[in-house]
Amino acid sequence: MGPGPITVHPRVLQAMSAQLTGQYDPFMTATMAETQALYREVFVTANEATLLVDGTSRAGIEAALVSLVEPGDRVLVPRFGRFGHLLVEIAERCGAEVHVIDVPWGQVFAPEAIEAAVREVRPKVLAVVHGDTSTTVAQPLDALGAICREHDVLLYCDTTASLGGNAFLTDAWGLDAVSAGLQKCLGGPSGSAPVTLSPRAVEVIESRKSIEAGIRSPGDPVRADRIRSNYFDLGQVLDYWGPKRLNHHTEATTMLYGARECARVLLEEGLDASVARHRLHGDAMLAGVQGLGLTPFGDLAHRMTNVVGVEIPDGVVGDAVRAELLEDYGIEIGTSFGPLHGRVWRIGTMGYNARRDAVLTTLAALEAVLRRHGVAVPTAGGTEAAQGVYRAAA
Repeated sequence: MGPGPITVHPRVLQAMSAQLTGQYDPFMTATMAETQALYREVFVTANEATLLVDGTSRAGIEAALVSLVEPGDRVLVPRFGRFGHLLVEIAERCGAEVHVIDVPWGQVFAPEAIEAAVREVRPKVLAVVHGDTSTTVAQPLDALGAICREHDVLLYCDTTASLGGNAFLTDAWGLDAVSAGLQKCLGGPSGSAPVTLSPRAVEVIESRKSIEAGIRSPGDPVRADRIRSNYFDLGQVLDYWGPKRLNHHTEATTMLYGARECARVLLEEGLDASVARHRLHGDAMLAGVQGLGLTPFGDLAHRMTNVVGVEIPDGVVGDAVRAELLEDYGIEIGTSFGPLHGRVWRIGTMGYNARRDAVLTTLAALEAVLRRHGVAVPTAGGTEAAQGVYRAAA
């Protein structure tokens, strides 16, 4: 019940037990094409360039940035949590001139603040996290696409922590590049990063190809703006997933099966229904921790549906509570990073764990452990408050 990775959906585990096939077997290429179509629905996009990057969600972030950003390009990152700092580091490693704006952790940016920074910096790429689990808040994105179009800026978004459990509209919001991961609301394991790219983004990536198919012979010139990664070169990865079937790398077949099943499970439920489920159980968890007398962290108006931040009570050693929950009850909750380390717990309700029984069991266990640590909590205060949310929704 932490901020991810989470318990994998049983159907995904079952799908991942299937036998491997050769990467050019017709079944394999058909599975890749099917997975691309499924993730167009998940991302709510018409982008032809929708695929998987083999690697954890960070691989998707790095592939997007290293493929879009050339040395010397300006990149603007609005930071409101740990993963904004990650975008800065990766962009700097791409050779970018990185500019940042900051708000205190637990808050988000007004669109006007981001637009003012775009006007001042004139970046090539605006790189933003959607939901940052380190702070449990989600940055509104709906106004950013128009801002970026007006100023001819590419808009990249990391939606690892939010996709599938929070509303996300790639095309309607004008996003140019989006990457995600399976291990949060999608209910899968870490190890595959869905990515979607707008035609504008693809044009930039294709313009950086130095030679056909990315195959360099001795004596071939190397352009200064050539993508500085082979594995994460989305120009080559697009050719691998497209009709050229470039022999770029050996596809991670088991992860492909898992990613496909994650999308199938989500789309069978329905995107709106999944968001509503995450909101319901997230609201119940929020009410439950408040019913225990705990203080939620962050701007609740912009809270992610799938994770609740909780301020650790005075005098309580947060890691000791977490250790007892895990050892005695088999329940994991998260700590936090940076300025919030030791101050905040993060309790997830995401993917397969966005369920009533998981919420109520977690609250009952947390009540028992807190009482052992000397915190005066109302008897059944957490579970009764959560049940009130469920009764109101019935």
